[in-house]
Amino acid sequence: MKHPFISNRILSLYYGLFWLVMGFGGVLLQTLWARSSFIISVSESISIFVLFPILGTSIWYLVKYNGISENDWSRNILFHVVASSILNVIWLYVSFIIAKAFDAQEYLYRTLPTKILTGYLLYVGYVVFFYAISYYNSLKEKIEREAEMKSLVRDAELSALKSQINPHFLFNSLNSISSLTISNPVKAQEMVINLSMVMRYSLQHNQRETVSLKEELENIKLYLGIEKIRFGKKLNPIFEIEESCLKAEIPNMILQPLFENAIKYGVYEATEPVRIYVSCQSKNKYFHIIIDNEYEPDSVKNKGEGIGLRNIRQRLELMYGNPNLLKITDNKTSFKVELMIPQK
Repeated sequence: MKHPFISNRILSLYYGLFWLVMGFGGVLLQTLWARSSFIISVSESISIFVLFPILGTSIWYLVKYNGISENDWSRNILFHVVASSILNVIWLYVSFIIAKAFDAQEYLYRTLPTKILTGYLLYVGYVVFFYAISYYNSLKEKIEREAEMKSLVRDAELSALKSQINPHFLFNSLNSISSLTISNPVKAQEMVINLSMVMRYSLQHNQRETVSLKEELENIKLYLGIEKIRFGKKLNPIFEIEESCLKAEIPNMILQPLFENAIKYGVYEATEPVRIYVSCQSKNKYFHIIIDNEYEPDSVKNKGEGIGLRNIRQRLELMYGNPNLLKITDNKTSFKVELMIPQK
């Protein structure tokens, strides 16, 4: 860890200004109130408010390499007693040279006990000051490390959640292709082409947390194209998207499980055409995305929040810190999922 006066220029500037003001104040105080001569006042101010602040900066290294937690209190106190005594001797020796230059040795000898006590008090003040800075820097680093660890954990959780999507989708798509390879090879080939484009999209955006709604919908339409080949007229997607929503940034692959569920529970079991209604509106700083699919109540039993919906809920909470961005409504003949994506 660098010296705080080296790494923080503002702190070093305030430090210099503080002692400069104290020095001028010391000269005025001794001259006007203590009735000392101007020469003696300047000599004392240089010794206390210039020399000691320069020597005092070295106390940081004593504090840094002799932390409170690293030694017991008795050893720590003994260390600082010895260090302060050595620093005091150096300070008094240089102060004597300064006093001699100003012809103020007699005043220094007369006030030597007070001078020694001042040196020890200043040392204690510096120790407290630098311990406070050291503690603050350690706390700041700890908070930054914790934030970094939380970010890494969050990214790992998001990656784990996203990794659940691709195998599930791929499994369903391959099943669809398998059912067509014998009955309709041409359509099976078309599905393979569309599937490769969907998987390419997934790989291209795997490292990005968000994509535009326009990109996500283009991918969804490819997926629906795959399923349309399989289900034909039974699958009827309807899109009503406001122009302002197309640039909305949403979590990538967040809509995929919703359409899979709509097809699995709505289209797959249905005997009549099924409508999947998709809309997006900009409301109160949120992009309100709705996916509403019809289903036959008799064909779907105990339909609850499965892996796909839990996945979406967890991802939204991880990314936006809000557990209430996903709303599910079962109307007995239709199943509606609402996503509230913050605009910022």
